[in-house]
Amino acid sequence: MAPSRKAPPPVGTITRGTTGVNRLRRSDRWLVHDELVSTTLRESTTPLVVDLGYGAAPWTTFELAARLRTVRPDLEVVGLEIDPARVVEPRDGVRFARGGFELAGLRPTLVRAFNVLRQYPEDAVPDAWSRIQSNLAPDGLLVDGTCDELGRRCAWVLLDRHRPLSLTLAWDPFTVDRPSDIAERLPKALIHRNIPGERVHSLLTAADQAWERSAAMAPYGPRVRWREAARMVRANGFPLRIYRRRMRDCVLSVPWEVVAPSDPAQRSPHPR
Repeated sequence: MAPSRKAPPPVGTITRGTTGVNRLRRSDRWLVHDELVSTTLRESTTPLVVDLGYGAAPWTTFELAARLRTVRPDLEVVGLEIDPARVVEPRDGVRFARGGFELAGLRPTLVRAFNVLRQYPEDAVPDAWSRIQSNLAPDGLLVDGTCDELGRRCAWVLLDRHRPLSLTLAWDPFTVDRPSDIAERLPKALIHRNIPGERVHSLLTAADQAWERSAAMAPYGPRVRWREAARMVRANGFPLRIYRRRMRDCVLSVPWEVVAPSDPAQRSPHPR
C-alpha cells in the first residue's frame, strides 16, 4: 500500500486570538444589508462562508452564521483557525477546522478575516490577500477588517477574486468624537498610510472638516450630524456611498480607488 500523503500545513502564523461576544456586530449588519454581498449569497449554488481566524472562542462565528442565515437560510459556515488548540466541536450548524490563508482546501463564497492581518507586517498583506482570493469561489468575496475590543470602531476592505472593491468605516455614533478617530482601526493595508499625501489621509481630513462644519446639527444627534457631514464630503468630490435605509451606525464607505495607497504594489494585488 502506498503511504498516505500528509496534508500541507496551514499558511500563516498563530496570532493573539482575542475575541468577544458581539464584537463584530457592525460588520455583520453591513454584510446582511450590502447589496453585492447579499445578492452573491442568495445566488450562489454552493453557499459557503468561512470565518478565518475566529480566535480563542468562536462566539463571533456563531453570530455571523445566525445573521447571514437571515439572507440565505441554507448557508454553510465553517470557522478556520491555524492554532489546533482553538478548533472546537461543531455546534448550531457551524463546523470548525484547522486552516489558514489557503482556506483548508475550501472554495467559499464569502470569507471574513477580522483582526487577523492587523497582526502581520504591512508587506505581508498583498500575498495574504492573493492566497485567499485564489481560493474563493468564482463569484467569491473577501472581507478583511479590524475593530476595537468592544466593536465600537470598525473598518474593512471588501475584495472580489481580482481586486479590492471598497473601504468601509463604521462606528458607534455615541462614543466617537470625530470620523478620523477610526484611523487607529484601519485595515493593515491602510493603517500606515494615514499621512499627508496619501489618499486615505485626505479622505479622513475631509470627513473631519465636514464634521466640524456640521456642528449646527449636533442637537439632533450624531447620526443626523454625520448624514449632513457625509453630504458635505460628497459635495467636495469624494464619492461616499449613499445609504437609503435607516442606519444604526455611522458608516463611511468609498470605492477602493479613493483610498488606494500611493505605492502601486499595494494598490491592486491579484491572485496568483
